[in-house]
Amino acid sequence: MARRKPASVHGLLAIDKPAGITSHDVVDRVRRLLYERKVGHSGTLDPDATGVLLLGVGDATRLLRYLDVVPGGTVESPVTSKVYTAEVVLGTETSTLDASGEVTATHDMSEVVAGLTIESIQSLVDARLSGPIMQVPPMVSALKIDGKRLHELAREGIEVEREARPVTVHRFEVRSIAVNIVRVRVVCSSGTYIRTLAADLGHLLGGGAHVRDLRRVAVGSFDEADCAPLDALTEGNIGASLRPVSDCVRALSHVAPDDAIRAAVKVGRVLPESMFDSAGPAPWAVVDGADVLAVFEPFSNHKVGEGMARPAIVLGQR
Repeated sequence: MARRKPASVHGLLAIDKPAGITSHDVVDRVRRLLYERKVGHSGTLDPDATGVLLLGVGDATRLLRYLDVVPGGTVESPVTSKVYTAEVVLGTETSTLDASGEVTATHDMSEVVAGLTIESIQSLVDARLSGPIMQVPPMVSALKIDGKRLHELAREGIEVEREARPVTVHRFEVRSIAVNIVRVRVVCSSGTYIRTLAADLGHLLGGGAHVRDLRRVAVGSFDEADCAPLDALTEGNIGASLRPVSDCVRALSHVAPDDAIRAAVKVGRVLPESMFDSAGPAPWAVVDGADVLAVFEPFSNHKVGEGMARPAIVLGQR
């Protein structure tokens, strides 16, 4: 079998995904427009969901895990975050936990809804659906179990046990209530399912719920203003929307390489963490002009007796 040729196009695309297509559909379209196979995304959006979808091309695919980093790492600006807006529809549960699924249960929540205020719901979500929580992934998610994605099993009518996983809801803001519709904005860690939060809120209110009009408005330091509409991209203009690979690490601490760091990058050697202290918090991106040479992360080495940093990603210079 012939070896696949190396990528010739490198960069980052910020796309405003429309409803009605999968994230993989977007990847396929970009591959065709760029004539490049090495394209990946930083986190799936459901077919019905819209908003920020970040795609790495070529070398940028190796840096996708750093795209949801937010500078600062404070409570107000979490270390990693994705931001969503959505509507929670009280009184109806669906097979997919969103508006695309079949109705599986209905609840008369008229009395509950009549007594709800923004403050009362906010108090509930602050107490029960905020901070570090355990969440069971929905069967319609892209999570893999035994090599198969859950949504593929769901389409076959198979339901499997899923272990609850730790996620962090940094902020769950209740914005308005209109009849049985609760509009929300959620800032959360990667791996958090908004449809599950909506279903959980319905249960906590004594009934059920599903989510609709889900939109991702930010991933890390990238928001809607950074995005190009997918339908506006053509073979002739997509290059203008391609951001440099260095944009993938724009939220990380930057380090200008000296001779010692260059030598470490070249052979993949670890370095004392103290060499990066002046650059800011980890991880540390070694950036030389427009080139990202590597990303170093903390590494414990008990033999040495001090904190170390290792090159988790090495790209080198093109």
